[in-house]
Amino acid sequence: MFLEIPTTAPDTPLLNAIDGGRRPADLSTDELLQLAKELRAYLLYSVGQSGGHFGAGLGVVELTIALHHVFNTPDDRIVWDVGHQTYPHKILTGRMQQMHSMRHAGGLSGFPKRSESEYDTFGVGHSSTSISAAMGMALAARQQEQQRKVIAVIGDGAITGGMAFEALAHAGHERPDMLVILNDNQMSIGHNTGGLANYFAKIWATKTYLGMRERSKRFLERFSFLWEWAKRTEEHMKGMVAPSTMFEELGFHYIGPLDGHDLPQLVKTLENMKDLEGPQFLHIRTVKGKGFTPAEDDPVGYHALNKVEAKPASEAPVAPPPKAPKYQDVFGQWLCDMAEQDERLVGITPAMCEGSGMVEFAQRFPERYFDVAIAEQHAVTLAAGMACDGLKPVVAIYSTFLQRGYDQLIHDVALQNLDVTFGIDRAGLVGQDGPTHHGAFDLSFLRCIPNMVIGAPSDENECRQMLYTAFQHPGPAAVRYPRGTGTGAAIASEMASLEIGKAAPLRDGENVAILNFGTLLAAASEAADELDASLVDMRWVKPLDEELTLALASRHALLVTVEENAVAGGAGAAVSELLARNAVDTPVLHLGLHDEFIEHGEHAEQLRDLRLDARGIVEQVNERLARLAGSTTPPRNITEHPAAAKARQQGS
Repeated sequence: MFLEIPTTAPDTPLLNAIDGGRRPADLSTDELLQLAKELRAYLLYSVGQSGGHFGAGLGVVELTIALHHVFNTPDDRIVWDVGHQTYPHKILTGRMQQMHSMRHAGGLSGFPKRSESEYDTFGVGHSSTSISAAMGMALAARQQEQQRKVIAVIGDGAITGGMAFEALAHAGHERPDMLVILNDNQMSIGHNTGGLANYFAKIWATKTYLGMRERSKRFLERFSFLWEWAKRTEEHMKGMVAPSTMFEELGFHYIGPLDGHDLPQLVKTLENMKDLEGPQFLHIRTVKGKGFTPAEDDPVGYHALNKVEAKPASEAPVAPPPKAPKYQDVFGQWLCDMAEQDERLVGITPAMCEGSGMVEFAQRFPERYFDVAIAEQHAVTLAAGMACDGLKPVVAIYSTFLQRGYDQLIHDVALQNLDVTFGIDRAGLVGQDGPTHHGAFDLSFLRCIPNMVIGAPSDENECRQMLYTAFQHPGPAAVRYPRGTGTGAAIASEMASLEIGKAAPLRDGENVAILNFGTLLAAASEAADELDASLVDMRWVKPLDEELTLALASRHALLVTVEENAVAGGAGAAVSELLARNAVDTPVLHLGLHDEFIEHGEHAEQLRDLRLDARGIVEQVNERLARLAGSTTPPRNITEHPAAAKARQQGS
């Protein structure tokens, strides 16, 4: 049991041998147990060096070893769900020496990634996808007459997603040869039903029982009524001591629950189940953060870990400087304040209470707080139903997760013009979590939906006031805000409505007008000062401030739109559409996310590489001005900016 994160590399001779090419399948039981100790120690050390997801990986050390010992990976397919739990898998599959680069630019991804390793059979960042993907692989193996095994590893939180149950139901119908392993760390599913359940689980996992079951099945299937009676008897017996009946009814052969940290028993069970035909279901119990006492005591707080810096023993601890509040906390405080004012407010989250800043709201207003588990589609339609009968639901949801409820957003909320407010967290780039979690598309996919109001605040106070405004609006409205801390803007406790569709001009300049949407305002402001450009905090993506935008187009040679969203279909596209409708030919430069998936790394690095920092904005504006000045048919009102002239001269 570890009490602190080691800052020096542990001694791991057996793990080093695995990294050097020795196969886990060749290890004895004693060696497997030693490997588990070394793997857990190295995982603690490596995550301390790089930062990253933490508790989930510690909880699956024994399971990961057992899977790679029993199955012939990568030919046999292991499909992981969510991806937080795959750090031990990466260490065992040739990436031990790269773990220090986890989640940094150019380094390992924090999630399974097919282009990173042949052992990563399916890319994943969202939840509840493993059973569907594994079933697809199992059916492909059957179609191609290949004998490879397919295993899906899904957590108790992820199995609450509707997609997982759709896959379970379909597997019961198609009956592919596949194994689903439920990693139950008691974060979502009920507590162990006692020692009797563990005792029977071990019996059900023995070759004697499994062989007897299969022989009896072949005999009794000749007499349908006898087989049905025997099947029901077995299900009822299991149902008395274990939560198996549901999975048996879906067509799976259920075994469990077993102790997921009993490595010899896990190995024995997997070996017994390895060659069974049809859909199999193994339920194991694990402890999130296993082996590290603080993480076991606080699995939510230790879900992820920042890099641990080693300090000299003599160095006195220094209090960190005060930080601006995180946007999720601004949302959480607004939610509580708004709930005090309006008893119709209800808060909904798809299993992201802590991440969305709703802990205080859940504690203070428990009867008005609804965590629907990992079920984004249900969250949106639940809100629609509440809005139909007089409540005012607020859905707190990450941008990337709202993609999963898109049909419900269109069909159930917007089409009926229902009064639902969406607090869209993690909008824009999210840094080290990478492309599975970037909120890169919400402006694009929201903007095309009729009846939607969309706000993009530039700082914490504007976020608070815009949330208030969206809540007062009697229809669907969304406010998008980024991950992380704000700018340090003073937050007014008093809440007041902003005029929907009205922008805020901040600077008058010459030749160039920068139209900023969202929290890149500081960089846009610095660029505007250097360029002597006009600057506007646009605030609203839909409806757009058309009057101001057309006025700016009439007196500037170039409009520049800035957003932390895909350029394709984003806020800048709305500006170009407005100009086209009004036959205005003022050039527009769209600055935002390129037509590609942005890899993981530090957020500031990502903005710099995309040229969305102040320097990058200035450079791109000057490049465009230079091209416009060199055009044989310059647009009306064009005069050569000094910076453009310099760039043109350098280019020639």
